[in-house]
Amino acid sequence: MDRLRISIGNLNLKNPVMTASGTFGFGEEYSDFFDIQALGAIIVKGTTGNKREGNPSPRMCETPMGMINAVGLQNKGVDYFCNSIYNRIKDYDTNIIVNVSGSDIEEYVTVAEKINELEKIPAIELNISCPNVKKGGMGFGTDPNMAFEVVNNVRRVYSKHLIVKLTPNVTSIVDIAKAVEDAGADSLSMINTVLAMAIDAEKRKALLSTITAGLSGPAIKPIGLRCVYQTYKAVKIPIIGLGGITNATDAIEYILAGASAIQIGTQNFINPRIGQEVINGMNEYLERHKINHIWDIRGVI
Repeated sequence: MDRLRISIGNLNLKNPVMTASGTFGFGEEYSDFFDIQALGAIIVKGTTGNKREGNPSPRMCETPMGMINAVGLQNKGVDYFCNSIYNRIKDYDTNIIVNVSGSDIEEYVTVAEKINELEKIPAIELNISCPNVKKGGMGFGTDPNMAFEVVNNVRRVYSKHLIVKLTPNVTSIVDIAKAVEDAGADSLSMINTVLAMAIDAEKRKALLSTITAGLSGPAIKPIGLRCVYQTYKAVKIPIIGLGGITNATDAIEYILAGASAIQIGTQNFINPRIGQEVINGMNEYLERHKINHIWDIRGVI
């Protein structure tokens, strides 16, 4: 399996397969289905400064090619994570990464500072791209100057690997990527969900309480691939690709487009063993094509 072993900056992964925040809980929830320590990294659910209840129901619905969610970063806050969750998951033999969100720059900084003190959390994923919250979230990720400001402020207090998660809901994702690279990001993850909506024609009303929300699943894979491809040619820092990955072939496509690693999201709800299956499938692909290492095909498109 050494042909899958990679490093993203100073972050060492036994393989490029990671889980997307909000789709894998804290990892514990999936441990009955496969050895989650086989994953390259687990990105736990979004964490904010204070407890959040999230958006009112209904806040999830299926679509023909995925799902739309408006959960709204429901979590119990960073102190709860540090005091109650961290000790339960810190000894997993894989990288545990915390997704960090906030309503303003001060909240992002506060959460990052507290996570920085946790010895066995080697990285955070700074979420400046959530479309399901009224304050913060995607607002920071749609303007290059705001994106630079929040990342730059977090970089001053956070000493470990800093991943920044980008939104596709912009005119030019490349401009945002360059801004956060300049601000000190170590790597990028892209893409977050695509702003969408669903309507019940019989009731003549929107299906979700927030009207619009984030679309994920197979429908957004072509958008994710395009964003990774364009950004790979424009920045020097590594990219983690996500959006619509349902099997190993999808994962390989992201590597071909320029991603160094990938995240699996919505498919975890459908097939809780998908992480292990993608690892196996990527290895089989390399064997079948007589490729020595996964990065030998990175960005060849």
